[in-house]
Amino acid sequence: MRLRVLVIGSDSPLGRVLVELLEDLSRHDVVCLTRSASRWKSERQAKKAVRRAEANVVVDIRVEAVADGGQDVVDLDLKRCQWVAKACQRDGACYMFISSSRVFSGDLDRMYNEGDLPDNNSDTGLLLADAEQVVRKYCDRYLILRLGPVFASDGANLVTRVLGELVSGENLVLDNNLRGCPVASGDGARVISALLDQQSVGAELWGTYHYCSTETATHYEFAEAVLAAASQFSDVSTGAVELMPLDPDAPSLNRSLECSKIRNTFAIKQQPWRNAIADQVKQYFQQQT
Repeated sequence: MRLRVLVIGSDSPLGRVLVELLEDLSRHDVVCLTRSASRWKSERQAKKAVRRAEANVVVDIRVEAVADGGQDVVDLDLKRCQWVAKACQRDGACYMFISSSRVFSGDLDRMYNEGDLPDNNSDTGLLLADAEQVVRKYCDRYLILRLGPVFASDGANLVTRVLGELVSGENLVLDNNLRGCPVASGDGARVISALLDQQSVGAELWGTYHYCSTETATHYEFAEAVLAAASQFSDVSTGAVELMPLDPDAPSLNRSLECSKIRNTFAIKQQPWRNAIADQVKQYFQQQT
C-alpha cells in the first residue's frame, strides 16, 4: 500500500532529510508542513491542516526539533499535539510522534528502555513526557519514537554550534558529564522511513520505541570528533577552539537508550554516529560558501 505521509516540521534538520529520503525512494506520497505553518492558534486550524493533507500517517517532528535546538518546549506545543492526535483519531490515521531521550534524567546506571517512566524534571523533559501522554490518550494508532540528540549540518544542534565557534575562534564550554547516543539526521530519517514501510504493509505494532546510535559520547567527546573532521575541510586550525568541560565534580549522567525492542520488532539495526560526522562537517562548510 502506498501511503500518504504528512510531515509536520518538514523544515527542521531531521524533517528536511526525511522528506528528501522519502522523495528519493518514491514509495510514498509526501505532504510537507513547515514549523511556522504549524503554529496553530486553535484546534480548528490544526484539524483543517491535517484534513487537507488526507494522510494515512502524520509524522510530527516539531517538538523534537525544538528540544534538540536548545529552545524551550511550551504549553502551546503540547496543545498542538493534542489537536493533531484528535485529528488523526477522527480520520483513522497513524500519529508518529518523534520524541527525545530528554524525557529521562540520566540518573540510572544503565540504558533506558521503553518501560522506564520519564523522570526528567526540567521544563523540557516534563513537557516532552506530557506530549507523549497526550498522543497515547487521544490517538489509538500511535507510534512514539524517542531518539538520541539529533545532529545535522544545518539548524541548531551540537555540530553547527561547535563549527560556528571554530570559525569565530571562541572558547567552547561543553558538558562532559552527560553521556548519550547522538543520532545523525540521515540515520533518524532512515529509521522513520523503515517504520513507514512497515505501516504500508499493514503492521499495526503501536507503542513506544527507542532508537539511538551504537556508541555513547559526552558533548565534549562529540565535539572532539567534530573538530577532528573539520581539519579536513577547513584551513582554520582546530587549536583556535579551546574545549573546556564543565564542572568535573558534577555527577555523571547517562541518557543512552536501549534499542532491542525496535530491532526485534522492525528489524531496525543501530548505526555508529561517527560514520556520519565527516559528511555532516563537509556539508556544513559547503553551505557556508
